[in-house]
Amino acid sequence: FCGMICYNSKVLLSKYFIFKQKESVMFETILYSVENDLATISLNRPEVSNGFNIPMCQEILAALEDAEKNEEVKFIILSAEGKIFSVGGDLSEMKRAVDADDIESLVLIAELVNTISKKIKQLPKPVIMVADGAVAGAAANIAVAVDFCIISDRTKFIQAFVGVGLAPDAGGLFLLGKAIGMSRATHLVMTGEALTAEKAFDYGLAYRVCESERLDKTVEQLLKKLRRGSSNSYAAMKEMVWEAFLKEWDQYAGLELDLQKKLAFTEDFKEGVIAYSEKRRPQFKGK
Repeated sequence: FCGMICYNSKVLLSKYFIFKQKESVMFETILYSVENDLATISLNRPEVSNGFNIPMCQEILAALEDAEKNEEVKFIILSAEGKIFSVGGDLSEMKRAVDADDIESLVLIAELVNTISKKIKQLPKPVIMVADGAVAGAAANIAVAVDFCIISDRTKFIQAFVGVGLAPDAGGLFLLGKAIGMSRATHLVMTGEALTAEKAFDYGLAYRVCESERLDKTVEQLLKKLRRGSSNSYAAMKEMVWEAFLKEWDQYAGLELDLQKKLAFTEDFKEGVIAYSEKRRPQFKGK
């Protein structure tokens, strides 16, 4: 699993290019800035390993909308503060929801993260994820939604859903199956095994893998290449990708959400969340 937008005075200073004046929009759970042709969105809840909650999902969508509407923006960076890119759903929020019997809020997060992935795929502008650390759950599936994923050699992708009695969200199996094939996707989601940076590159999920200290330089090199191309071409290419591979998205998304609703009301899901908070293995009973 991965409303009102809250505002804060924190501003992200873009690492990648310094040209002219920077424009910034203040958010509570993300950092967002626009500098010339580059919009940067950075997850900013490191105290909970950048876990997705409702406000963060809504703020990501608001930032993506702003970047899409801004005619000066040609490229979008998605990054994260802290040592972990994201654990996916905010596990402390899951525990609160289970204790309060507020499962509907978790269902809403599942709907929102699916919308984020869909928005990224339909944006007419290239979206680049930059990850240095673990990328799990919904975040691991959003990583498949972006156009380019640049990661450090210590990055791992984890389909963590099976550990708490859930199934992939954020368009996960739909995107993974298209990207790496049905069998590989099934193996990853059913085992929850971590996909190393090297294997992610071999599978084609990562565009580049480098040492942490070379991430900025690697991003600069990609942006330099992309800036030589036409934004009209990129918009047309993304539309073609959608039509060729992803136009059944809404049908899949409906199934994904229906199944997540069912799973969220099971005893196994509650056991998975409680077991995680108690730092023990869950004892699933298929109920």
